[in-house]
Amino acid sequence: MDVTLHLAQDPEADELLGRSPLAALVGMLLDQQVPMEWAFKGPSTIARRMGAEDLDAHDIAAYDPDAFAALLSEKPAVHRYPGSMAGRVQQLCRYLVDMYDGDAEAVWRGVGSGKELLKRLQELPGFGKQKAQIFLALLGKQLGVRPEGWREAAGAYGEADSFRSVADITGPESLTKVRAYKQEAKAAAKAKASGG
Repeated sequence: MDVTLHLAQDPEADELLGRSPLAALVGMLLDQQVPMEWAFKGPSTIARRMGAEDLDAHDIAAYDPDAFAALLSEKPAVHRYPGSMAGRVQQLCRYLVDMYDGDAEAVWRGVGSGKELLKRLQELPGFGKQKAQIFLALLGKQLGVRPEGWREAAGAYGEADSFRSVADITGPESLTKVRAYKQEAKAAAKAKASGG
């Protein structure tokens, strides 16, 4: 995996996301309740604070939980909820160590179908169906991981030029389109909830 992503809108953070499967997974995990760029900058910040060039699932899984929470809480914090997200990142890394010997790319390497890949992604701690579908779309659209039926498995996020999620962000212009889509979707959901 070595592509240029533009999810963090920060060259150093995006470079790490493009070459590190674990960084991409951690960024996706962090992508909730904070701006997308903040979430996807997180892996780079964590690696730097650990004194490393990349994230290592074994190192993170074995890290003292209180110390890891403190690492994510340093200013600027990696997430709005650094303590709970530190626990989720460690849980994800422990799962990867137990199930894939710490090799994040093994989650999708050699998978035969989009359906199987979606199943594997949904088994990851912190990845519900929507997050798994968005990450599957990111793998297919930008990282060249395209098992048979990947677009169908990714649902609406797999549609070409849909600008629904991080899977469609390739620069500032597409980020603006995705942000606009999310705001429209939020407004529609709010109107529906209030009976309007």
